[in-house]
Amino acid sequence: MDLFAPKHLLLILLIVLLVFGGKKLKTLGSDLGGAFRGFKKAMNDGESEEQAKQIQGPAVAKDAEFPDVAAAKPAPASESKAAPHA
Repeated sequence: MDLFAPKHLLLILLIVLLVFGGKKLKTLGSDLGGAFRGFKKAMNDGESEEQAKQIQGPAVAKDAEFPDVAAAKPAPASESKAAPHA
C-alpha cells in the first residue's frame, strides 16, 4: 500500500477543499507564490552582495577587545635591534 497513491492524494485534496474552500485555496496559493518569489529574490540579492564584497576585498577589522594594541604600529626592524655591548 503506497502512501502517495493517486487515490490518497485525491482524498487529501478533497478534504483540504472542504475545509478551506475554493476561494481560500486560491488566496493561499497566491500568497505562497508571492512568499516564494520574495525568498528567491532575497537569496539572489544576498549572493550578489557577497560577490561584491569578495571583489572589493576583505574589510580591515579593528580589534574591539584591545583597541590600543590594534592601533599601535609595529616598530621598524632597524630600530628594534639593540646595539651590541662592547
